[in-house]
Amino acid sequence: MSDLRFHLPSDRAVIAVSGEDRQAFLQGLVTNDMAKVSGDQAVYAALLTAQGRFLFDLFVIEHEGRYLVDCQGSRRADLVRRLSMYKLRSKVTIADADHEWCVALLFGADALKSVGLDAHAGKAIPYGGGIASVDPRLPVLGVRLVLPRNEAHAHLVALGAQEDLDGSAYHQQRVALGVPDAGRDLVPEKSILLENGFDELNAIDWQKGCYMGQELTARTRYRGLVRKRLLPVVVDGPAPAPGTPLLLGDQEAGEIRSVAGDGRAGLAMVRLEALKPGAALRAGDAKVSPTVPDWMRLPEPDEAKA
Repeated sequence: MSDLRFHLPSDRAVIAVSGEDRQAFLQGLVTNDMAKVSGDQAVYAALLTAQGRFLFDLFVIEHEGRYLVDCQGSRRADLVRRLSMYKLRSKVTIADADHEWCVALLFGADALKSVGLDAHAGKAIPYGGGIASVDPRLPVLGVRLVLPRNEAHAHLVALGAQEDLDGSAYHQQRVALGVPDAGRDLVPEKSILLENGFDELNAIDWQKGCYMGQELTARTRYRGLVRKRLLPVVVDGPAPAPGTPLLLGDQEAGEIRSVAGDGRAGLAMVRLEALKPGAALRAGDAKVSPTVPDWMRLPEPDEAKA
C-alpha cells in the first residue's frame, strides 16, 4: 500500500510579486539569490529585520511572468505591507493571491516520482495548472505545490494520495528531520537564521550582494557566534508545552519550541555546550534527548563555548 499523503496547510498562503523589476526588487531584500528563480527552479529564502532577525520565510517560484510566494498565512497581510514599504519607484506589484492559489504538500516515499520529479532540491515542473517543486530545503520532505485553489484537492486525490487533514503526519516527519516551521518554531524579530538551520537548508546565498540584515547575518557566521541550535528531541515522559525551559541540572540550556505526533518527539532550541555525552536534559517532568540530523553542520566543541 502506498504511503503517499497530501496536506493542504491552512497556515500557508500565496502572494504574487509581478512587474519588470520583480527580480531586482526582491534581490535587495531577501537572503537568497533571486537570479536562481525560474519556472523550473524554486528557492527558499527569508526576509529579515535590519538587525538580521527573522521576519518571514518564503518559498519563491516563477509562474507566467510573476513570482508566486508561499508564505505564512496568518502574516501574509503584514508581508504585503512590509514589501510595499520598500517598493519606492520599483516597477513591481505586490498582491495577496490567496483567493486564486493555495499551497499543497505531497509527501511519502513516492512523492517525487508521482509527479515526475527527481531528488534535486527546488527542481520544479508545471503541474495541475500551477507548479510542483521538490522542497528546496530537503528533497526528503517531498513536494511543495502552488495550485489553483478550486482544483487542488481533486489533482492530489487523482494521484492516489491520502489526505493528512490536520497535518500531523507531515509535521511529525518534519520534526523528526529537525526542520523548523516558521509559525511554530521561530519568533519574528527575535530568531536568528543560523541558529535555525537556514544555511544548511539552502535559504542563504553567501555570494550575492547586500540584502536587509546581510551584514549581521554574515558577521554571525564568520565570527562563529552561533551558540544554540534548533534540534530534534526525543521526549520520555509527559509532553512539554512549547516554551517550556530545557534544564541541565539547575541550569537553563534552551527551550522546547514544538511537539509533534503523540508528544514523543519535538524541536528544541539547545545551547551547544549542553550537548555532552550522557547529559541529562529535562523539560518539565520529561527527559529530553537531543539528536543532530545528518544535514546539520555544528561547530567544533571549542567554537561553541560561550
